[in-house]
Amino acid sequence: MNKNRTPLLIAILLIASQAISITPSSAAAKGYRYWGYFQAAPNATQWTAAMTGPTVDIKDGAVEGWSFVFSSDDIPSVAPSVKPDFAAICGKTKATPGMKRIGLVIDFGNKAYAPKGEKVQKTITRCVTTAMRSQGIDVLGQVVKVRAAESGLICGFNGYPKKECGVEIAAPAALLKK
Repeated sequence: MNKNRTPLLIAILLIASQAISITPSSAAAKGYRYWGYFQAAPNATQWTAAMTGPTVDIKDGAVEGWSFVFSSDDIPSVAPSVKPDFAAICGKTKATPGMKRIGLVIDFGNKAYAPKGEKVQKTITRCVTTAMRSQGIDVLGQVVKVRAAESGLICGFNGYPKKECGVEIAAPAALLKK
């Protein structure tokens, strides 16, 4: 073994052993509520958590999804409740030359982790006809008012949540009972 790699290997093993010793209850004691971003390529039938922000190109026939989630991970835990079915979302919207059609689903999440005093809004499902150069943020902005932090983190849609942005909270009791 290369002597230069030995300290790195030891560090990785130590970190891995500590991660294994964390109990599920302590790992899930806290998490964040935030807007999770999902995508489904044309003809896809399942959501995929997006590993980038919404400043990416989207192909005609794709479906974009947003879900207000609680997660102890940086990968959103709950995909939108509506399947990414482009035909069901955009089937009645005629194609326009020089434009693309994108399905959009915005799921405002579970009332168990809604901010105190705020009501979960109804899921939005729309077909957006947009310029060929439009990115995910452009599609989103055609349907809802977007509030973002200076960092670019998406904080709210149509005033939900009213003020917070990606806050850490204790795991909601309703989710721990499962």
